Amino acid sequence: MTSLLKHLGGHIGRVVVALVFALPLLFMVVSSFKPDDQIFGDLGSVRAFLPLGTLSLNNYIGVFDRVPAARFLLNSVLISSITVVLGIIVNSLAAFALSRMRWPGRKAVLTAIIATLIVPFETFALPMVWWVNQLPLLRVNGFHLEWTTGWMDTYQVQIVPFIANAFSIFFFHQYFQSIPKELDEAAIVDGAGWFTIYRRIVMPLSGPAVATVAILTFLPAWNSYLWPLMVVQSEELRPVMVGISYFFQLNVGWGQIMAYSSMITVPILALFMAFQRSFVNSIASSGVKG
Repeated sequence: MTSLLKHLGGHIGRVVVALVFALPLLFMVVSSFKPDDQIFGDLGSVRAFLPLGTLSLNNYIGVFDRVPAARFLLNSVLISSITVVLGIIVNSLAAFALSRMRWPGRKAVLTAIIATLIVPFETFALPMVWWVNQLPLLRVNGFHLEWTTGWMDTYQVQIVPFIANAFSIFFFHQYFQSIPKELDEAAIVDGAGWFTIYRRIVMPLSGPAVATVAILTFLPAWNSYLWPLMVVQSEELRPVMVGISYFFQLNVGWGQIMAYSSMITVPILALFMAFQRSFVNSIASSGVKG
């Protein structure tokens, strides 16, 4: 009887936790189909979480009338996708060199990389703005190419600084440590080089780690707000998160805010659900030797 009560209590606890996280999302999605007066009218009852009353797509239509939402979404998809792809390549190569190859000082380098995790982004955001403004840039001027200085107000300023990631390197390192090194020795005997071992042995066995790093890289890239606000002035280059500020100018439309928030949140939830199993597996595998 005691074990049954514990089992039932565990299920009830998980349901409560799930509701705590799910109800705000449900409220957001349901409210995106309601007019503002009905959203506030339903706040005091369970109707706030139910698709009842006057429902329409007017809020979603209003989003595209109020802001260039399609452009913002395209920018975020482009920036996030490129950051993920390049981040997986760069961080996995760095982790491979730190975990599989033997060279003096590699433990010190890994320690220094991990140490950067304790430094908040806000600390080095302003110095980084100065540095990216000093970098050379090749621009198209009419029919000519010319070198200028400064990456401000470009796509690359939103991508390049976030390709190398300390946590991704550490995560790949921990996962690569769980792969038997005897595979490397056998491949070297067969004449394979280090890059061949990386490409044909280690990476094909690291699918769950790649999926996890993809998620953990995509989320901050998609949710980036402070950095684009500092370095991007042109509306056609702004990502989705900066677009939220548009709805708090002049008259605030809460239904449109809920619709816009749903548009930029639901794809992230779908991405996580698609890679959920790989995410959990890689966390478990990398923790074996962590």
